[in-house]
Amino acid sequence: MVTLYVEGGRDSKDQKDPNSKCRRGFRMFITNAGIAAPTDILRIVPCGGRGSAYRIFCRAIKEGENAMLLVDSEKPVSPEHRSDENTSNRRPWDHLEQSDNWHKPNGSNDTDCHLMVQIMETWFLTDPDELKEFFGAGFNSDSFPAETDSIESIRKNRVFKALKQASQNTKRGAYKKSAHSFELLS
Repeated sequence: MVTLYVEGGRDSKDQKDPNSKCRRGFRMFITNAGIAAPTDILRIVPCGGRGSAYRIFCRAIKEGENAMLLVDSEKPVSPEHRSDENTSNRRPWDHLEQSDNWHKPNGSNDTDCHLMVQIMETWFLTDPDELKEFFGAGFNSDSFPAETDSIESIRKNRVFKALKQASQNTKRGAYKKSAHSFELLS
């Protein structure tokens, strides 16, 4: 059994409920990405904020648990820390040490740590058709960054602004992280 500690799920319901939106969202995202991960092999634990996810992950590693960490990168990952065809170059802990002063816990390695884009919502911008289907009539993606923009370089405030503008005239209303994020992720 591997436990994946994820940034997200701010309230206690998300963190305790085995069927929470956060857990379902990440489970569906992982499954849709083609990674077969039955619930008896992969346990997903929402941890709230990213600092909390890091602390809980470190405690799990210290206790000898088979654990992984998944957090937003919060800022662009420098080329020397990114993965390419040669995943041996992937160094997420170096990025987290530089950006957050987080140190790789003893007993952990680079394959135990995974970075999302600066914020999870950036992934949503890559599929405007799915967003239009989710939000329905009135959705307008004209505010989205150009397709030529690197998805990794889009700043957080620009992502939130684009999602809110695009969805403001829909039945679901303007994008709100707590109301829409995990449903969209799934």
